[in-house]
Amino acid sequence: MSLIPHFFGNRRSNNVDPFALDVWDPFKDFPFPSSLSTYFPEFSSETSAFVNTRIDWKETPEAHVFKADLPGLNKEEVKVEVEEDRVLQISGERSVEKEDKNDAWHRVERSSGKFLRRFRLPENAKMDQIKAAMENGVLTVTVPKVEEKKPDVRAIEISG
Repeated sequence: MSLIPHFFGNRRSNNVDPFALDVWDPFKDFPFPSSLSTYFPEFSSETSAFVNTRIDWKETPEAHVFKADLPGLNKEEVKVEVEEDRVLQISGERSVEKEDKNDAWHRVERSSGKFLRRFRLPENAKMDQIKAAMENGVLTVTVPKVEEKKPDVRAIEISG
């Protein structure tokens, strides 16, 4: 007897449906809440949809560059702010698609809701020259760096 057909509902078909298998939750029958929001309010349902918004942070010789994939959002739905203490905050919200009584939804997997990511910028960031651009669903935030002052080096002639 094989365990695999049991886990997959004894389906013996050559057609593979990648959405046919729901994710197994090993903690669903445990006597504690399944949501982290009870213990960590920052993971509340308002932000859980985008809690995994991925942001890349790259440092070049001239700047710190942040890139976030935000498909389906336009620049009016995204906010880039700089707080005191050198904190860059990127936030936004994707609205839930309006339902029509005549629509029959079969699956909803695209996330909606709010997201928020914060980064403490290093000391070499020019806080007053930060720029943000949104193109094809990709947000790019560029934080220029303060030019490092190179020490003056002068050659000394050796006598003798």
